[in-house]
Amino acid sequence: MQIKKVGIIGGGQLAWMMGDAAQKLSLDLIIQTPDPEDPAVAVATEVVYGEVGDAIATASLAELCDVIGFENEFVDLPALNLLAAQGVLFRPSLPSLEPLLDKYHQRCYLQKLGLPNPQFWLLESTVDLDNLATINHSLKYPFVLKARRYGYDGQGTMIIKDQSQLLAMVGKIKNTAFLAEEFIPFTKELAVIAARSVTGEIKVYPVVETQQEDQVCQRVFAPAAISEDLISRAEKIVTTILADLQVVGLFAVELFLTPAGQLLVNEIAPRTHNSGHLTIDACLTSQFEQYLRAIAGQELGDASLQTAGAVMVNLLGYPGLKDHLAKNHQLAQIPHSHLYWYNKTPRPGRKLGHITVLIPTATPEVTLEEVQKEMKVIAHQIETIWYR
Repeated sequence: MQIKKVGIIGGGQLAWMMGDAAQKLSLDLIIQTPDPEDPAVAVATEVVYGEVGDAIATASLAELCDVIGFENEFVDLPALNLLAAQGVLFRPSLPSLEPLLDKYHQRCYLQKLGLPNPQFWLLESTVDLDNLATINHSLKYPFVLKARRYGYDGQGTMIIKDQSQLLAMVGKIKNTAFLAEEFIPFTKELAVIAARSVTGEIKVYPVVETQQEDQVCQRVFAPAAISEDLISRAEKIVTTILADLQVVGLFAVELFLTPAGQLLVNEIAPRTHNSGHLTIDACLTSQFEQYLRAIAGQELGDASLQTAGAVMVNLLGYPGLKDHLAKNHQLAQIPHSHLYWYNKTPRPGRKLGHITVLIPTATPEVTLEEVQKEMKVIAHQIETIWYR
């Protein structure tokens, strides 16, 4: 079957950034989203209005397209399974998503595969939460408390530093299912993105370093300053997951690098990812084009880095933000920069846009260490302009 019409559940900036890729591949992009102000509405061929978890809206979406993909993982999987039973084609498949949408199930899945995990504990109720420090003697402060579903951009994830902070949380989160994880004192946070086609071909993007502020991705550096051995191990983790789940699509895996040189999986994102935004300008095939290629049954593109380095900085809303147009103009003057503005209503902590700056191809005299230093200087320059 030739796929020409691609449906995407979700209408935020990730779907919006699929717009140019869809046009390049001569695909119609049809989205399901609740809000006519969402970014992807501006680039969609057609729009079905409905919440991301509204399977009735997804049934309407299915009538308009050949395949349905996902911008995020906040879907109602049991309801979508009913549609799949009626012949609706989802990519990635619903069975490949099933072990990943709940973060506790995701941890159990990684453990089953033998992939490196932090220690984790299931919390059955707020009683468990109240008694967490006593019922799990191996759990020490600080530890991480994670909502099992619907967490993103730091929401639903809390670092609990002591018992008083834990007790303060009890009663506030009675309707949310959580798990507890050991806190990992990492030296770097890394991410690796890979796509798998209908034929089983896998293409892996360069491993990147991500830096978070208040658990929200602030900046991304490519390539990560790590050894070839670590690169190989990171690639092996993501390809193992894709192959085991028989994924048709694109996944991102977030990793912790420990002082002892261990790589531990933080989370799997079964979709395009913030750490891959720089691929639009730094790679021959962006993560968004690669995702569409995979779910449309096309051959995958070249995922290699086409420049000495690239730095991406998220432009977040903050109290007192004024005249973003003037700031955007300043940012656009940075050499080799590519600015993306999502046209979202500003609010503190919200991702309003991002900027990628490329480091031109290095001469033999320029080392990777020097490229890394230059990227950090550029990131500081961007943040000085944006947050002053």
